[in-house]
Amino acid sequence: MPNTNNAKKALRQSHKKRLVNRSQRSALRTAIKKVRTLVAEGKQEDAKTAFRFAVKRLDQAAAKHLIHRNTASRTKSRLSKLIKTAASAT
Repeated sequence: MPNTNNAKKALRQSHKKRLVNRSQRSALRTAIKKVRTLVAEGKQEDAKTAFRFAVKRLDQAAAKHLIHRNTASRTKSRLSKLIKTAASAT
C-alpha cells in the first residue's frame, strides 16, 4: 500500500497504463492470429490484407515500446514467410 502522495499517484498511473497496454497487446495478438487463420484457410488475398494491417500494428507497438523492436521484426518476418510458403504451395 503506498504511503506517500507520490507513491499513490504512481500507483494510479501504472494501473491506467497497464489497462491501456493490455488492450493494445490483445489487439496486436488478434491481428497476428487473424493472418495465421486466413493462411490456414487458404484465403491468400485476405491474408495479405490482414498482414499489412498486422505489420502496421506491430510497428506501432514497437514504437510505443509495448514490444521490443526485434520482436516486431521477427514476427513480421515469420508472418511474411508463412504467406509466401502458402502461396507457393498452391
